[in-house]
Amino acid sequence: MDAGTGAIMAVPAHDQRDLEFARAHHLPVRVVVQPEGGQPCDPDTMTEAVAGQGTTINSGAYDGLAWPETKARITQDLAARGWGGPAVNYRLRDWLISRQRYWGAPIPMVHCEQCGVVPVPDSELPVVLPDAEEVDLQPKGESPLASHPTWSKTACPHCSGEARRDTDTMDTFVDSSWYFLRYCSPGRADVPFDAADVARWVPVDQYTGGIEHAILHLLYARFVTKALCDLGHVDFVEPFKRLKSQGMVIMHGAKMSKSKGNLVEPKDVMGEYGADTLRTAVLFAGPIEDDVDWADVSEAGVFRWLGRLCRLVDDHMSAGGEQAEAAGDVGEVERATHQAIAAITADFDQFKYNTAIAKLMELSNAVGAAQRAGARGPAVAHALESLAVMLSPIAPFVAEELWQRLGRQPSVAFAQWPVPDPAKLVTDTVTVPVQVDGKVRGEVEVAAEAGEDDVVAAAREVDNVSRHLEGREMAKTIWVPGKLVNLVTRASS
Repeated sequence: MDAGTGAIMAVPAHDQRDLEFARAHHLPVRVVVQPEGGQPCDPDTMTEAVAGQGTTINSGAYDGLAWPETKARITQDLAARGWGGPAVNYRLRDWLISRQRYWGAPIPMVHCEQCGVVPVPDSELPVVLPDAEEVDLQPKGESPLASHPTWSKTACPHCSGEARRDTDTMDTFVDSSWYFLRYCSPGRADVPFDAADVARWVPVDQYTGGIEHAILHLLYARFVTKALCDLGHVDFVEPFKRLKSQGMVIMHGAKMSKSKGNLVEPKDVMGEYGADTLRTAVLFAGPIEDDVDWADVSEAGVFRWLGRLCRLVDDHMSAGGEQAEAAGDVGEVERATHQAIAAITADFDQFKYNTAIAKLMELSNAVGAAQRAGARGPAVAHALESLAVMLSPIAPFVAEELWQRLGRQPSVAFAQWPVPDPAKLVTDTVTVPVQVDGKVRGEVEVAAEAGEDDVVAAAREVDNVSRHLEGREMAKTIWVPGKLVNLVTRASS
């Protein structure tokens, strides 16, 4: 593609490679996925992609859908037209199993000149590695086990003649491919796992791990599980119901290591700020699936916020706590509390811990402002209790301290998760981004229940919008209720 063809490069706002390709080839860019929340992307000014998923725009029938749903719908539409469909590709290779190194499970096979490759009998399993002190680990172009003077020498299980053990070892991901089954029966020494125990605990509801596990470890685990199912040892073919891959903690753009001198010891951070600050700072730094650059993390800022929460509770209790007569603008406190409960609960369900923490901070700011304006009584107590409970999965020690200062018993760990009151979630107005031919030109605040005609009329009154519509004939409007309105002129349609 090149600019001379008149082609337009449509890129999701989170795809940096597509954006760089379009810039390098001087292609006009049209953003088709806007980030969730925050400022809408303008293809004329954006210089880098935005992390996260987002909402589909400039895509006809797919406008307003979440990006994962858009991909699923496009796949369905392609299949319906006979143009394509979903497919699963596996990348399991022989060389991923056999490694030329000492560390790893020995491959239980022997090589006999008369009988060929023969499996080690079950009665002789497991094959045990020699002590590391007996093995020369210097590189020689073959497995270190091959140079051991006696370990590889054995007898053929079939003919009893001289044979050689396989000196390669299996990848360590293979070693851990069934650990989740063993966890179910840790007390059993006679079998790898008890079928009844496994039936109770597995499949695993949620698997969370580093992105490097997504191909090797998880693929091996699924392969082994399918084999065990075929053999009748388990009654399921997929060991994990859901997967969430997480990023790494890096420093100045590089993986932490002692050799690079960019290592941050968690114990040092905990010694200065405490474990809750460390945990909260890591989760607040960005989406769980992204790498966290510790150079950009503010432990001190998180530490100060946790301290402010304690002062909010102390101020509340000094004003009489829950027993104090209601005063001040408690309606605003109630609305902020229930909106926070709904939003934070949804964030937890979607692993959006960074935005959940941001909303906890917003709620604490709302409570602080209300207290300074004279609010007190049960509404403030409910807000602070909700804060403590929703903070507890992230900062359990501070949450427990808040809970006790509020006079609540027993532990916050046993408290009921707060439930929002739908009647107190209603907002009077919403802010809607306004696009002209797919480019954001302003925003308009309208009544939450406003219809398309009212929103379009208000949008046309925005100075920057009317300026870009001047001299153009309207072709159509794209209205995603409460999210965006796109005014499309005839020239661009």
